[in-house]
This record gives sequence, C-alpha cells and structure tokens, in this order.
Amino acid sequence: MAVIDVFNGDADGLCALIQLRNANPQDSVLVTGVKRDINLLDKVTAQAGDIMTVLDVSLDKNRDGLNAALQAGAEVTYVDHHFAGDIPEHANLTVNINPAADVCTSLLVNGMLKGQFAEWAIVGAFGDNLRNSAMAVAKTLELSDEELQQLENLGIYLNYNGYGASIEDLHFPPAELYRRIAPFASPRLFMKEAAETFSKLEEGYNNDMRAAAQLPAVHADEVSAVFILPDERWARRVSGVYSNDLANDFPDRAHAVLTEKNNGNYLVSIRAPLNNKRGADEFCRQFPTGGGRAAAAGINDLPVTSLNTFVEKFQEFYRSLSN
Repeated sequence: MAVIDVFNGDADGLCALIQLRNANPQDSVLVTGVKRDINLLDKVTAQAGDIMTVLDVSLDKNRDGLNAALQAGAEVTYVDHHFAGDIPEHANLTVNINPAADVCTSLLVNGMLKGQFAEWAIVGAFGDNLRNSAMAVAKTLELSDEELQQLENLGIYLNYNGYGASIEDLHFPPAELYRRIAPFASPRLFMKEAAETFSKLEEGYNNDMRAAAQLPAVHADEVSAVFILPDERWARRVSGVYSNDLANDFPDRAHAVLTEKNNGNYLVSIRAPLNNKRGADEFCRQFPTGGGRAAAAGINDLPVTSLNTFVEKFQEFYRSLSN
C-alpha cells in the first residue's frame, strides 16, 4: 500500500497539501509538475489499497487516470475548484469540488479542516489571486497589516514559481519546494526559518516582473488587452503572475498574456475581469488545449497561425460579456 499525493505545482496546490499533511502527516509519494502539467494522474500507476489524494487539477482532464486508479482498487480523495464535467460515482471516491469563481482548493481544504491551518489557506488564496476570499479568512485571525502583506507576497511568489514550460524553468521543482515548506505549520515561521528559500523566490519574482513591465500591449482597450512575452525563461516564469498583476491594476478589463514557445506557438494565460469573473474557462475551451476556471484559464498550445483570430475572438467575447 502506498500513500500518493497528487497536486498542482502552484501556490494553491502546495498550500492545500501543506494543510492536509500538517493535519495528518504521511510519508507520501509526491506527484506534481509545473502549473500547466495538469494531466498528473497519467503519471500514477495505482494499486489496490493505495490511498491517493488529488488536489487542484481538473477531474475532467484526469478522468481516465482517475477511473484507472479506482478500477485498480485505490481509495481517492479529490479536492478541486476547476471544471469537472460528470463526476464518477464510486464507493472508493470522495469528492469536494466547487468551481465557484471565489473559491480555490486551499480554501476548500481549510473548510474540511475547520480552519486548523488557515494561514496557509490565505497564502493559497492570495496565490490564486482571490484577494477578497483571502481577506475574508484573514478577518477570523489576529493578523497585523504587515503580517497579512507577508502572506500575500508569499502566495504570489509560490504561484510564480509554478509557471514554466519545464521544471528547468523554475527556481524550485514543486516537489522540492513542498518538502522545504511542509515542516512549517505557519507560513510566517517558514519565511523566518527558511529565509534563503523565501529570498530566492522574492528576488526572482521582482527581477522577472520588472522585465515584463517593459513590454507594450499588442491590443488594449477598456474591455480587453493582449500582451506577448518572448520565448525566454524569465517570461515563462512570470506569465501567470503578470496576468494577475494586470487583472488587479485594471479590474474592469480582461487580459490575455501569450508567451512564445520554442515550437513557434503560444502558451496563453487568461484572466477575466476581477469585477466580472466570468467566462475564462468557456473562452479557452473553444481551443483544443484550453481549460481552467471562470476567473482564470489558459491554452497550452495556441498555433501562431491562430493569433489574429484569437485576438479578435477575445475582444468579441469579453465585449459581449460587458454589455
């Protein structure tokens, strides 16, 4: 029998698992990857008696892997906030899925644990750019403004570390980053006791964001904006958090950040307007490699020949939602 933890390599996936394993320590097999590596159950060969926890990856995108694990006799707990499609009914499957725009996996786990490690849930929510939801949980705790800002920064940095075309693009492989963070029941203690790890994330984030800020928009109006980042490591790392930054700066506008890939196509991050968090997943599912959730979604491989069509559709889609 094996204990297997499958989790998205971004802030939400990390913080969800950190909460669970602080509540119930286990020597588990870690299955994760870069944020866009979402078909994680394809990496698992489950056996009868295995206990598997799946966090922050779409059931719809992992349906075959989930069914295979269940058929093999594994017990699976699935917690997520992405589009799920039809959810299988099975005696060995426990599901907590809520695709609402103001929910993330860390917040779902926080509810399951009745707030036992709420600070990590706040970090995860900040990382998923759910600031209002993070602040709502923070009101239940006695945190100073400075402490709350520290949690927000950590969430942003952890999320930033998950973006890249490959593990080599990242400052820390997500499994290694999890192992560095997991011993700490409090994120504030992590930042204090593992200052070298935190500083590396913070410095990398600040350097990459300065580079992104120099790039002009390909298209921008009051409803939507499109930016293109070059095929460079810093750009691949910053694509998602830069999208979040734009969304926060222009809350009535939808944003698309396209990053050039070495095959000539684009990796796309979409953010719905913060003041109207709808449609990002619906828009991205128009494309073969697209998916996500209502507030934030993406396309893993947009053909370069589709760029002009993409920009036009993006404008039209969010203009129709704004009317």
